Amino acid sequence: MNSKKIIGIAIGVFVIAAAAAIVISSRGRAKGKFVDGEWPGMGEGRNGPIELTLSVKGGKITGAKVTKESETGFAQPAEQFVIDQAVAKQSVEGLDIMSGATITSNATMAALQAAVKASKGETAAAEKATDTSCDIVVIGAGGAGLTAATEAAHRGAKVIVLEKMGIVGGNTNSATGGLNAAYTKEQEKLGIKDSKEQFFEDTMKGGKNLNDPALVHTLVDNSAAIVEWLQSDIVGADLSDVGLFGGATNKRIHRPQGGAAIGSHLVPLLYAAAQKQGADVRLNNKVTDIFAENGTPAGVTVSSPNGDYKVSAKAIIIATGGFGANSDMVVKYNPKLAGFGTTNHPGATGDAFEWIKKFDGALTQMDQIQTHPTVVPGKGIMITEAVRGNGAILVSRTGKRFINEMETRDVVSAAILKEPNKTAFLVFDQDVRDSLKAIEGYAKKGLLTEAATPAELAQKLGIPAAEFEKTLKTYAGYVHNKKDADFNRNPNGLERDLTKGPYYAIEVGPAVHHTMGGIKIDTKTEVLDTKGNAIPGLFAAREADRRPDPEDHQPEDRVSQRVSVVDVRDRFLPYPFAVVDGAAPITVDEAECIGGRQQPGGLGDVLGEFKELGEHQNGGDQRPRLGR
Repeated sequence: MNSKKIIGIAIGVFVIAAAAAIVISSRGRAKGKFVDGEWPGMGEGRNGPIELTLSVKGGKITGAKVTKESETGFAQPAEQFVIDQAVAKQSVEGLDIMSGATITSNATMAALQAAVKASKGETAAAEKATDTSCDIVVIGAGGAGLTAATEAAHRGAKVIVLEKMGIVGGNTNSATGGLNAAYTKEQEKLGIKDSKEQFFEDTMKGGKNLNDPALVHTLVDNSAAIVEWLQSDIVGADLSDVGLFGGATNKRIHRPQGGAAIGSHLVPLLYAAAQKQGADVRLNNKVTDIFAENGTPAGVTVSSPNGDYKVSAKAIIIATGGFGANSDMVVKYNPKLAGFGTTNHPGATGDAFEWIKKFDGALTQMDQIQTHPTVVPGKGIMITEAVRGNGAILVSRTGKRFINEMETRDVVSAAILKEPNKTAFLVFDQDVRDSLKAIEGYAKKGLLTEAATPAELAQKLGIPAAEFEKTLKTYAGYVHNKKDADFNRNPNGLERDLTKGPYYAIEVGPAVHHTMGGIKIDTKTEVLDTKGNAIPGLFAAREADRRPDPEDHQPEDRVSQRVSVVDVRDRFLPYPFAVVDGAAPITVDEAECIGGRQQPGGLGDVLGEFKELGEHQNGGDQRPRLGR
């Protein structure tokens, strides 16, 4: 090929299920004598700012008192954990975080650092914001936005990322599960046989064959290349542990070694990667609208602490996430969910839906809102599906199992909602706990009920001990025989017999997990208008189309039913780049992607101006396909 390959960004990102966080990089500052006095500082926490007063006497830090915060109860000890370190080390740099409360830990560090700057008079007057321009503006610094920004900047584009929150990561911060991918090098190393064909079938089945096949193929066909991209020097992720998730025929959920939380692993890596590649990531900069020139998208208006301004851009990527934290909007589109809690971060409010109206932008499947079945009631803490995948069972207040734990989320959610109090107990033993590092985060948050024996655990839970012991004994037999006679659990998920004490339980119930509808896109992530035409220069990160099933209370993905080309929550694949015009999450030659036809006017044309794609970046999996 004589001409430059047209390069696009793929906005897609991964997956996962539970509680984790982000690491905000700290600016290094030399230790020295601190200035006596009481000094205020602020850092952005998960649910809002954390404000504190730093006390310095005799040139030494004597303590700090949090004066304002909105963190949940389990996160609050992280504040004192960080403060105690600052006193002990006489430093506000290089402090450790508390596992399971990373956002709170980093916000406390940021507040301490701000207080020290204030004490030394280093807080400079902010310059008034001014209008600017770039090649690509990315709205949202979650997993999807950071992925798109990283690869775009890597390919030579001038990129500005605008994030309305004071932290990066979005819902990806709460992801603990992993990324589904088929026929990967990691599977090959572990002797796991899988195929793209089986991945596709599982995904379509999980979506009750109502998914958009084109988007599913896009997801599946590029999954292995995405894992490799995340493990490359650009990002440097560890995805060497491969496990089983609900609805999967084979083990294909990729995660850090030992089953560690993937969100807290990937977000800081993606954030650092975006910055290293030269992307300008601006926190607390809220996009208020998309403006047009000659009827087409030309940039965005922004509200910031330093004033309002405009960013003109050749291409706009909307990566603002869903609307799971907007309870009014959730109820508007699905009244059945009135009163439900949410696992979503507070920024997931569906802001972009209004912005695209002036371009006749289309929305789709807004009523399709998924619940996650294993969320801690009243806390919004999601317990990753990996706990069930690694062997945990669900037990009712009768002491009995009542569902195949590895069924799709809608099925499991519906079953739990039929139980008294609309909750159940997630039960596992020490063997399961040892197999998954994410569980340690739940332990530190005080979510585990622990007992030496099944009878003792039953007593603590208030359930019939004899029936509970019978349930565990029966299940152990199913594991040994590799056949679940009661609920037909996947034999690949019958690995641990739950006989190794101590024993643990977490009370769980359904909560709003993600919104499956949103801005309508094509396989090139181009935003479509109501007539099905692509809107020039406008791209979006969203989930694949899934038409509603009237009988499906909460549509669920069996191995990514939401088929995210670009979403950023539990268990979905990232799409960091594409080799076609228009930013499609595709990793093969553009001619192959579009049937030998060149299509003008896409985001790839923008990127193609900057840097030629090397052959090593083609991304296509050249190994023989299993099942073919």
